[in-house]
Amino acid sequence: MTSSISDNIGVRVNYLDKDAVEKIGTFLSEFLKENTIIVCIGTDKCIGDSVGPLVGTFLTKEDYPFPVVGTLEFPTHAVNLDKVLSHVYETYPDHFVIAVDACIGNEDAIGDIQVKFGPVHPGKGVGKTLPKVGDISVVAVVDTIDNCDIFSMRSIRLNFIMQLSETIKDAFILANNMKT
Repeated sequence: MTSSISDNIGVRVNYLDKDAVEKIGTFLSEFLKENTIIVCIGTDKCIGDSVGPLVGTFLTKEDYPFPVVGTLEFPTHAVNLDKVLSHVYETYPDHFVIAVDACIGNEDAIGDIQVKFGPVHPGKGVGKTLPKVGDISVVAVVDTIDNCDIFSMRSIRLNFIMQLSETIKDAFILANNMKT
């Protein structure tokens, strides 16, 4: 799991907030350009780390007009991140990258979705050193820093992850609709 949280937050809202989709979507709409790509990071082998692949899958099923990399079928994760990023940068040169990932944070931030300026740092929350991804990042806080071992992550409910992912997907759809 994945990311660490930075102070460069543009929007921070809990997924249960009735205006979460609107707040996130409005912010994201400012960054959707003709040359934007969405890179969704994570794996479905760990429920808590499946936010990215779920968002990627939801967006591709919605025929989202921007390229999306990282789905349940073809996830972008720690093992293949270098290869996927090489392909992205070769295939989509000069594209604006929006990264989507799960992260760990403080207990009072669980359920928050944060859009921050700058890249996401995949794996940092669990001590991995992986390439940074994105010009801006959308991260969902799924667990606490105190519970970042593999056994506690097994207690994360799929329904919670699905709701976070659907909120992020809906925000991307709204952001695109605001541009048209």
